[in-house]
Amino acid sequence: MGQAGEGWKQVTSELAYERSGPERFLSTMPVLERCVRLVLQGASSPADATAGRLLARLMTLRNMSLAIWAALQAGRSPAIEAAMVKDLGTNFERDTLESVREAMELDERVANDPALTGLLAAAWPLAPTYNLRGGTNEVLRNMIAKQLQAR
Repeated sequence: MGQAGEGWKQVTSELAYERSGPERFLSTMPVLERCVRLVLQGASSPADATAGRLLARLMTLRNMSLAIWAALQAGRSPAIEAAMVKDLGTNFERDTLESVREAMELDERVANDPALTGLLAAAWPLAPTYNLRGGTNEVLRNMIAKQLQAR
C-alpha cells in the first residue's frame, strides 16, 4: 500500500502512470497503421505529408511517455508532464481520425480501402471518450497552467 505519510505521492504517481501510458495515444493506432501502410504504396501524394506529421507526433508522444516512466522509476512525481502527455495524446487521437478521413478524400491509395473504412467507422464512436479518460483536458490544462504560473 505504500509508506505512511506518502499517500499524496502515491496518488499522484498512480495518476501519472494512468495519464502518460501508451493507451493515451494508441487507441487509434490500427487506423494510423493501416493508413500509413497504404500511403507507402505507389507514387507520392498529399497524404504522405499527413502520414509523416502523424508519425512524428506519435514518436514524440512515445518519447514523452517513456521519459515519464523513467521519472516515476527514479522516484519523482511528474504529474504535470503526465497531464501534458494525456492532453497531447487525446488531441493526437482525435486528429488522427480527422486526418485519415481527409486523406481518404484526397488520396486514391486510401480512398476505397475496406479495411481502413471499417477501422475508421469503428473508431469514430469512441472518439468522444478519448479526452475523458484520466481527467478531462480542461481540468488538466488548468492544472498545467497553475503549475507553470507558480514557477
